[in-house]
Amino acid sequence: QLTPSSFLRIGQLSNVDLNEDVHELETELPRQHPNEIPHNEKLLSLKYESLDYDNSENQLFLEEERRINHTAFRTVEIKRWVICAMIGILTGLVACFIDIVVENLAGLKYRVVKGNIDKFTEKGGLSFSLLLWATLNASVVMVGSMIVAFIEPVAAGSGIPQIKCYLNGVKIPHVVRLKTLVIKVCGVILSVVGGLAVGKEGPMIHSGAVIAAGISQGRSTSLKRDFKIFEYFRRDTEKRDFVSAGAAAGVSAAFGAPVGGVLFSLEEGASFWNQFLTWRIFFASMISTFTLNSVLSVYHGNAWDLSSPGLINFGRFDNEKMGYTIQEIPIFIFMGVVGGILGALFNALNYWLTMFRIRYIHRPCLQVVEAMLVAAVTATVGFVMIYCSRDCQPIQGSTVAYPLQLFCADGEYNSMATAFFNTPEKSVVNLFHDPPGSYNPMTLGMFTLMYFFLACWTYGLTVSAGVFIPSLLIGAAWGRLFGISLSYLTKGSIWADPGKYALMGAAAQLGGIVRMTLSLTVIMMEATGNVTYGFPIMLVLMTAKIVGDYFVEGLYDMHIQLQSVPFLHWEAPVTSHSLTAREVMSTPVTCLRRIERVGTVVDILSDTFSNHNGFPVVESNPDAKQVAGLRGLILRSQLIVLLKHKVFVERANLSLVQRRLKLKDFRDAYPRFPPIQSIHVSQDERECMIDLSEFMNPSPYTVPQEASLPRVFKLFRALGLRHLVVVDNHNEVVGMVTRKDLARYRLGKEGLEELSLAQT
Repeated sequence: QLTPSSFLRIGQLSNVDLNEDVHELETELPRQHPNEIPHNEKLLSLKYESLDYDNSENQLFLEEERRINHTAFRTVEIKRWVICAMIGILTGLVACFIDIVVENLAGLKYRVVKGNIDKFTEKGGLSFSLLLWATLNASVVMVGSMIVAFIEPVAAGSGIPQIKCYLNGVKIPHVVRLKTLVIKVCGVILSVVGGLAVGKEGPMIHSGAVIAAGISQGRSTSLKRDFKIFEYFRRDTEKRDFVSAGAAAGVSAAFGAPVGGVLFSLEEGASFWNQFLTWRIFFASMISTFTLNSVLSVYHGNAWDLSSPGLINFGRFDNEKMGYTIQEIPIFIFMGVVGGILGALFNALNYWLTMFRIRYIHRPCLQVVEAMLVAAVTATVGFVMIYCSRDCQPIQGSTVAYPLQLFCADGEYNSMATAFFNTPEKSVVNLFHDPPGSYNPMTLGMFTLMYFFLACWTYGLTVSAGVFIPSLLIGAAWGRLFGISLSYLTKGSIWADPGKYALMGAAAQLGGIVRMTLSLTVIMMEATGNVTYGFPIMLVLMTAKIVGDYFVEGLYDMHIQLQSVPFLHWEAPVTSHSLTAREVMSTPVTCLRRIERVGTVVDILSDTFSNHNGFPVVESNPDAKQVAGLRGLILRSQLIVLLKHKVFVERANLSLVQRRLKLKDFRDAYPRFPPIQSIHVSQDERECMIDLSEFMNPSPYTVPQEASLPRVFKLFRALGLRHLVVVDNHNEVVGMVTRKDLARYRLGKEGLEELSLAQT
């Protein structure tokens, strides 16, 4: 067999860490936390497994599919629609819950602080108010950060990178568990109420995905309840499609944008798509927006007029005064460039910050302290800026929820307070709709500067929080500033309405940070209820994306890369045609024979060094002249179920029939298959034989070892495989390609780079 050391060297997984000495320390003292975790963006983590997006077509599966007749398939199709409707309803209800609780708690907090400030403004001693505000914020955020750091760390952040990885086929532990959903919802309520520079829109996407993954399985593994429904959908392929529907429902509940939700799922989320899916996902999004709308309308007391389609309403823009002329188009393009540059700056700062966090702030208690620090600093900055601002506006005809008077004359309020002393969503709407002259340019400039750094510092804290609203707020502030300076320059021409530029600035800033084009255009159009702006928004977003991509990646891709996830993009790296399957594959491969000793199987599964998940099955008679060719592929999870149900016979009577297993036995064990350590096999049972013929997948995908890397990549990526067997001319197994072997190769600054693999 061809195994010269030359391509063994490439094929083997290199566990070379960059700081060898630290690595040795870690192996000796596994329990103690090192002060610094050596982390480097050129690593690929081995702790992430793949999902089986390719069905194992073994005899059991084929028998079941052949038994199902046409009407039964129709029932399955109806069930899919029912599940999508349920996803929509539940996502809408969760969004309502978040919205109502945040509104009440934040209202309570602002009323207390406002009363306190009004009291102390008259008799002096405002530092007490500052203390009260900072303490309230820090204590609320402390609770929100503790539940995330100590109970479910996956719930941190917006969850969009994690869902993106899940839909790509990477199994991120605990990402779609019920516990994650509960922590996510509580965490996002607490972090928004705690006055951090965050939004509650991003986490809705993660929440929708968890709801979808839960409902489609018809049971809860966390609560140990099985409802015995939807059993057909208990496999990764089906679950994946429902999760992309859940993500879309989350977007449409957040922004009241059902079409935007579908496009978001298509553009940012899903790695696999088909046409039937589009329509079902649109259905889920519609139902989700409608549920949210009806419940909130009833809650606000006007039950019949359906006035709140999403968690954030940008309010309606009037068409009369809000048109745009041809000479404004260059201005919009310029705003796009500014948004792209600011977005790239935001991402670069956040990149260094996240690297610092991964290296030094990895203990849960430190993470909670950092979150409290940020909360206190945010309150202090807001207070100091309101205190120093002399920008007074008449209270008549303004729509401020909590007007702070401070040192203004009676009947006036401090306009810096409308920006800081409010939930970010309300501030965005104020910036869009307040009449010209409501803000002093100085106020807006200072606010943009401070909020930019606060938002950048906040993203990546150990709290559940989205980056959508802060980006919109930063963009709206500098956009409005831009509009005001335009009217100064053009001596107050009618077309320079600051609200319009605030909208464009918001789009530019968000596009520059997350780099979405199509879905963001539609979301902005649906959220403002105005189609007139379709073209300018599209121009702004395209410019922002092109300019931003020139400097640095989008925020979500950056975080995926920082967590060393083996993410497969749409195409293989451009210059990779020189590599072949022989150089990419992992060797040597652990094979099983078609009729194998139970002891051998148990030993292979218990071996901690080779925690493989797929094993090629080869022909079992070694003495004959014929080649031990590839006969099939069997998964670790299937072998564990076989051992658990003791599907084997003694050596003497191989003619005896083994216990028949049904496909249901495999589905009941999904998705948390027991570890091999929990399965007890006695000494006598180790001598039994196990026949894998009807459980293995008899037609696994294979490639010859001469196939080029792009060809292997296309096959692997398009079919969502987990294992791809590499064979030689005699159909003998020579290697195995898994996700990590393909994700290792990346296009860097100097050309093709190979990442090293680490056990972190």
